[in-house]
Amino acid sequence: MPPERILFVTGRLAEPSLREILAPLAVRAGFEYEVAVLGISVAALMRADWVRRKLTVPSGIARVIVPGWCGGEMESLTAHFGIPFERGPKDLFDLPEHFGRGGRPKPALDEYSIEILAEINHAPTLSFDELLRQANSYRDSGADVIDLGCVPGETWADAADSVRRLKCEGFRLSIDSFDRVEVEAAVEAGAELVLSCNVTNREWLSQLNVESVVLPDEPSDLASWNATQSLLTENNRKYRLDPILEPIGFGFAASLARYYAARQQHPHAELMMGIGNLTELTEVDSAGINFLCAAICEELQIRSVLTTEVINWGRTAVREFDLARKLVRHSVANHVLPKHLGGQLVMLRDPKLRQLGDDGLRQLAGRLTDPNFRIFAERGEIHIMNRDGYWHGDDPYEVFDRMAATVGPLTADHAFYLGMELCKARTALTLGKQYIQDEALRWGFLTVDEVSAIQRRRHADRSLETPSE
Repeated sequence: MPPERILFVTGRLAEPSLREILAPLAVRAGFEYEVAVLGISVAALMRADWVRRKLTVPSGIARVIVPGWCGGEMESLTAHFGIPFERGPKDLFDLPEHFGRGGRPKPALDEYSIEILAEINHAPTLSFDELLRQANSYRDSGADVIDLGCVPGETWADAADSVRRLKCEGFRLSIDSFDRVEVEAAVEAGAELVLSCNVTNREWLSQLNVESVVLPDEPSDLASWNATQSLLTENNRKYRLDPILEPIGFGFAASLARYYAARQQHPHAELMMGIGNLTELTEVDSAGINFLCAAICEELQIRSVLTTEVINWGRTAVREFDLARKLVRHSVANHVLPKHLGGQLVMLRDPKLRQLGDDGLRQLAGRLTDPNFRIFAERGEIHIMNRDGYWHGDDPYEVFDRMAATVGPLTADHAFYLGMELCKARTALTLGKQYIQDEALRWGFLTVDEVSAIQRRRHADRSLETPSE
């Protein structure tokens, strides 16, 4: 079969970069190509109906790829020309990745084997409305069970009522308490798990028809929980074992060794890990910690974790672990590295950076014939250019001042827009992120999409339906 012949549609400014990318890409991906340069400088301003009027498709073309920002319906172009039209990536530098995914569907990443218990701390001190709000937030983030954390030394009079009402909202519940009165009330109301069980409460807890989390009486000695296990087994009670994950500086490495030993000693037992002792008590962004905990749990077949979101740096810990457990499940099940799978947990920096380089920027600046500003951030500098000049440097204030001295006064709207974009560009340089003008910075699963200046212009000015040439 002859190679597929693809037509790439672009504007005048992007043509050189597009051709530079396509030459090696076509060889690697096994297609032939042609480039149609339409009479518009900025390809992102194209719309489907305008493309229909301006484009001539050569014979032998199998499909047409238009810029990712192109507005309108691709179906109308497909119907008009009789061949498939599709949007490419918004950033033409993503074309290799766009074609690299062809024939290799991205994994769904919806399978997992680790249950998340998300703890509401000091539950007895909260109103039911607040309990419900936090429970809903945890469930939306991926929690499977809501754990009601009680206050040591106090008895929660409303334990049964709160459990009952939350169960009516569809929640699975556990209670974290050693107080017999509130535990018995919660279990009678429908709590399915009690945290925790050891020598101090095993006699009465073994009489309740509920699953328990068994702790060693002495954290450094796993044999100390044998009597508790035996008692629960004699009473036909379910339980899961928690060797206790210690905070860093207080026996962290030794506690990891205990989890490994517990799995070796009890190959078929259910294990649980309280990962909040790391995410809450370690002053570092929590996503990486959650991922490593998920990896340990997946490989040791630890099927449940307890976490929470009290400290601000761990405010999205449940969602982080939800994504992490799916990544590690895919990695372990398929024996592949956990990378190139969407980067939802790459939040501070970006998976990769693309640069035009000094020559590319100067060539682009030399081709500009309109007053619109193009902004780039690379190699430690902010770059601004339009038909009046090209300004760059590492201080956005200084670059802006030099630019303003050349182009003259700006409107309030224009100055605000440049300020917003320069702020994003400076942030991208500081953190090592990819800056793309008019697009939100990428923050993994925390990314908040923004309406670009181009989209705002389309909404405000319908005359863009027919772009000027």
